[in-house]
Amino acid sequence: MKVQNNKAWFMVLPVLVLVAISAIIPLMTVVNYSVQDTFGNNEFFWVGMEWFQEILASERFHNALMRTLLFSGLILAIEIPLGIAVALAMPRRGIGVSVCLVLMALPLLIPWNVVGTIWQVFGRVDIGLLGHTLASLGIDYNYTQDTLDAWLTLIAMDVWHWTSLVVLLCYSGLAAIPEVYYQAARIDGASRWAIFRYIQLPKIKRVLVIALLLRFMDSFMIYTEPFVVTGGGPGNATTFLSIDLVQMAIGQFDLGPAAAMSLIYFLIILLVSWVFYTVMTIDDNEEQSASAKGRS
Repeated sequence: MKVQNNKAWFMVLPVLVLVAISAIIPLMTVVNYSVQDTFGNNEFFWVGMEWFQEILASERFHNALMRTLLFSGLILAIEIPLGIAVALAMPRRGIGVSVCLVLMALPLLIPWNVVGTIWQVFGRVDIGLLGHTLASLGIDYNYTQDTLDAWLTLIAMDVWHWTSLVVLLCYSGLAAIPEVYYQAARIDGASRWAIFRYIQLPKIKRVLVIALLLRFMDSFMIYTEPFVVTGGGPGNATTFLSIDLVQMAIGQFDLGPAAAMSLIYFLIILLVSWVFYTVMTIDDNEEQSASAKGRS
């Protein structure tokens, strides 16, 4: 009879304690605020689900949610195809591989607040290269006053900053494809599109799911860059959920509604992550079943 050794759990225990201190306890504090109200002097009153009902019925929350979903959708629609295209164009051998990988990794090393500051200056009409160039060409560009310009600036900034992540993930998936698949395709006379459609795309499917999940979570929770560049303006045009939540919690000091909104925010991200995980699990099970049938 084989004796199971559980000593490895003691190695994981410090990590679990740190997670409990840094994540679970603050989360319980937020839950506590979300079901209570206070009038100061550290006196709290039970309100139950009142804040959740107020947030879910709020037009302000719906508008911020729609803006955030629209931004995430545009980011995914641009960065995923662009990342795949760049990864396909990168060399597979030689010194060019190292050069391209370093260049791709550089934007990811820049802190979020620095990225916002760079694009804030870059887009200014008086001293920014982008803003001054567009103005000299006769293009009326002002991201602080025009809604479309603000959105285009934020999208361009995020694409510049985070497409590299998609490129690196896709490149790692492409590099892992055995050469024998390409040899068989060349023997069969497959076109470039056929190779991508039937060999490369299926092989990097799992990597793409991870890229989609990471980019959705990052874009859905984006705060620092748009706050630095536009501050949520002009008006409320770029006031995403994260900015609206901070304004409610810190600017208005409405701790109860802000706590309820943060939990709803968290549950949306958790739900989408669960959907992505489920999709990945289903694909893995289908591939394992197909492999088992092939062997039998």
